Amino acid sequence: MIGRVSSNEFFEATEARSSQSGAHWRTFAQTETGSAVLLLAAVAAALLWANIDLHSYEAVWGAHFTIGLESHHLSLDLHEWINAGLMSLFFFVVGLEARREFDMGELRDRRWVLLSAVAGLGSMIVPAAIYVAINAGSHSVHGWGTAMSTDTAFALGILAVFGSRLPASLRAFMLSISVVDDLVALLVIAVFYSGDIHLPALLVALGGLLAIALLRLAGARSGVYCAVLSVVVWVALHEAGIDPVVTGLAVGALVVAYPAPRGDLERASRLFRLFREQPTAELQRSAVQGLAAAISPNERLEQKFLPWVSFGIVPLFALANAGIELSSTKLADAFTSPITLGILCGCVAGKVIGTVGSMAAARLLSGGRLRPNVGWGSVTVGGAIAGAVFTVSLLIASLAFKGEELDQARIGIIATLIGAFAVSWAVSGVIRFLPAGRRARALLGDADPLTDLAVAVDARHDRIRGPEQAAVTVVEYGDFECPYCGQAEPAVRELLGSDADVRYVWRHLPLTDVHPNAQLAAEASEAAARQDRFWEMHDLLMERQDALSGDDLLRYAGELGLDVERFRRDLELHRGALRVAEDVDSADLSGVSGTPTFFINGRRHHGAYDTGALKRAVEQAQQQALAAGTVRGPKRAAP
Repeated sequence: MIGRVSSNEFFEATEARSSQSGAHWRTFAQTETGSAVLLLAAVAAALLWANIDLHSYEAVWGAHFTIGLESHHLSLDLHEWINAGLMSLFFFVVGLEARREFDMGELRDRRWVLLSAVAGLGSMIVPAAIYVAINAGSHSVHGWGTAMSTDTAFALGILAVFGSRLPASLRAFMLSISVVDDLVALLVIAVFYSGDIHLPALLVALGGLLAIALLRLAGARSGVYCAVLSVVVWVALHEAGIDPVVTGLAVGALVVAYPAPRGDLERASRLFRLFREQPTAELQRSAVQGLAAAISPNERLEQKFLPWVSFGIVPLFALANAGIELSSTKLADAFTSPITLGILCGCVAGKVIGTVGSMAAARLLSGGRLRPNVGWGSVTVGGAIAGAVFTVSLLIASLAFKGEELDQARIGIIATLIGAFAVSWAVSGVIRFLPAGRRARALLGDADPLTDLAVAVDARHDRIRGPEQAAVTVVEYGDFECPYCGQAEPAVRELLGSDADVRYVWRHLPLTDVHPNAQLAAEASEAAARQDRFWEMHDLLMERQDALSGDDLLRYAGELGLDVERFRRDLELHRGALRVAEDVDSADLSGVSGTPTFFINGRRHHGAYDTGALKRAVEQAQQQALAAGTVRGPKRAAP
């Protein structure tokens, strides 16, 4: 009874969370895309404010604030507190995402780490070179760093506008390159746009980072110590003459990411059951701590900081930095200025040339071993979108320029947003008119996709529905007593009943700590399989998830016309237990800890599992197969 109560109240939420533990790229993209609208509004507000009353705009952001004691204090104006202080949290989130991608995402394939580094560097070096060429011989050449760094929020906002035109994998492509982009940009700030370095303070900062790393290696769960040390590092870098925003990226990159381990989830369920029996304050704290411990610190920190960064800090940064007094004379001066033209041409043209050229060179020099995970059309669109610079470019511009030159740089930076959108729209429009096969190859490419499914589908062993040679294989790890599996079942049946060329594989993952009848139900389906009626029993169990006791299972065997005595013996002797255990072992190897978890052509499906979401994922897999030349044409799946 307790197990049934907990599954209905608390641990169903735990299962849903764990089964979607990798969905954070999607959440990150959605949050950043949504914040792009707010960011654009902040830019418009800053421009309006500066053109209505420039004096008040400058007075507000120039106001000084001091913290500390009389003898030891830090005094900065509000503009600096935002740019150097709050923006450290922005780069902290970037560092978290970098580490997540390295531990769990595309960067698990270390070839893609190398290719992302090459593409990221190419997409920065070429724009900077174009800026230098346009500003050659002028003192403004030292502002080459303003033409380098893509703005993630605006880039994902532009990407969202095109919607179905572009593959979902382009988001991961953009984020992977953005990570390299931001890392290099911060190194550029630290090396080229910081003052004279004070060595003792720098050593203190490095010592603080080392202490944070050691705390992480020791498994320290309290974030207080790391937070205090991060502040020490920030202050030390400021005193050393290095822009302290570097702190955020460095600390974020030290925070490990991993899927929720099933053992930790089971421990959390035991703690909750204790609390359910005796709801005391102490047991409540234990249950909450047990649940939190099952989630990686990377995930917890991202969930805590990402909304504040996306919807608060970045728009505030835009409001503080995008205010420019605009007039026909000022605009005319700007668009004849080498600073504005260098930034605009460097970003809009140079990002495309640098991204495509560096990846093409990497593929050629590696003999084809290094290839992008999307098609060359998507690479080109990604390069065009990367031309949207803002946050880091404004940061570098504020360090490199003053007065009229700063205004010209800001105008060039804002103009890149329009230019990047226009070029991206044009390139994606051309791709859209290509024939289906060429369009699929242009968007998706021919690289071997990264496989998350540890144990490949075996037609002789797995429970399979649909055409044996289908272009798309959907594998579900499920639990007959899991209500979320029951909710996903209509979507699966609709896929199999459509004209999609899909086969479906069921693998057992009974969550016995929260579903007391799940193991017996799984063995009952295998007992039915011994009489060639697996799928009939499967469908019946999914329809009657609330009645899975031993007597219920025997009754279902009778309804299906099975040999009930034989079925009973198989259950009593647990003849299906080994088969269920094999599926559970394969789930562990694939990092699966919750149900339902879907794999589509070997790639783990992150996010929703409703009909629309699964259809979109299957369609993308079909396009990938079409690009690879393995699609034979649609077939109706077997019932």
